Amino acid sequence: MMTKGFVSLVGAGPGDPDLLTIQAMRCLRNAELVLYDSLVSPEILAQATQAQRFCVGKRAGRKSISQSTITRVMIRAAHRGRHVVRLKCGDPYVLGRGGEEALALRSAGVPFEIVPGLTTAVAAPALAGIPLTHRGLASSFVVLSGHNKSSFGPIIESLPPGKLTIVILMGLAQRTAIATCLLKRGWKADTPVAIVFGASTTRNQTWSGMLKDFLKEPFQVSPQIPGTIIIGEVVNIRTPFATPQDFESSNVVKEKN
Repeated sequence: MMTKGFVSLVGAGPGDPDLLTIQAMRCLRNAELVLYDSLVSPEILAQATQAQRFCVGKRAGRKSISQSTITRVMIRAAHRGRHVVRLKCGDPYVLGRGGEEALALRSAGVPFEIVPGLTTAVAAPALAGIPLTHRGLASSFVVLSGHNKSSFGPIIESLPPGKLTIVILMGLAQRTAIATCLLKRGWKADTPVAIVFGASTTRNQTWSGMLKDFLKEPFQVSPQIPGTIIIGEVVNIRTPFATPQDFESSNVVKEKN
C-alpha cells in the first residue's frame, strides 16, 4: 500500500530568490516533484536540486495544460508518497488558483500546506519605488486581474475616479480595453500610469506616463517578461532606490560647487 505524500502550494514571489520565504526555500530543497508556473525564474527553480521539474504554466494565446490535469498530477503523485511542490508566481492565493487546488486536494484526502509568497501586486510597485498608499493621495488600493474585460470591467465601474490606486496583473494584452473603461468611468486622461516589467529580475524596467499614453503605447516587450500595471497619483511620487554611492556622488558634486 502506498503511503500518502504531501503537497506544498508555494508562492515564488516576484522572481528574485532572495525574496523567497525561508519556508518556501525549505520546501523547494526537499521537494521530489515541482510543478511550476511558466514565469517562475530559473534562479528559483534551481533551488529544487533533488526534484523532477515540470512547467504547467498557462500563457495567454498559447496551448497549455488544463487546470484539471494539473490537479490530477498533484493528487496522483501525492498518493504515491511524493512531496509535491506546486510553485506559483507571487502568492498562491492572489490570482493564482491556489484556492481551487486546495479544495481539490482536501476533497481527495491529500495533506497539504499553503506557503505564502510576496505577491507581485505589492512587490513590483515597491521595487520600482512606487508606494501603493500615500497620505493625501491614496488611502487604499485594489488589485485586479486584467485577463479579460469580464474580470476587470464591473470592478472598474464601481471605483470612484482618482480616489485610490489600481494594480492590474496580467493586463498588458487588454490595456486598450482597460484604459477605455477607466476613461469612460471618469478617470482623467492625464492620470499617472506605470508599468513595471520583470520586477526583481535582471530584466527589470519601468515605463511611466499617463492614461492617454497607456492607451496607445505599443510596449515592445517579450511576452516572457511579466508586467504589473499601477494606475493613480502615487505614480508621480516614484522614488527609485538610492545607494550610499548615490549620496557620496551627490556630496562630491555639492562640494565642487
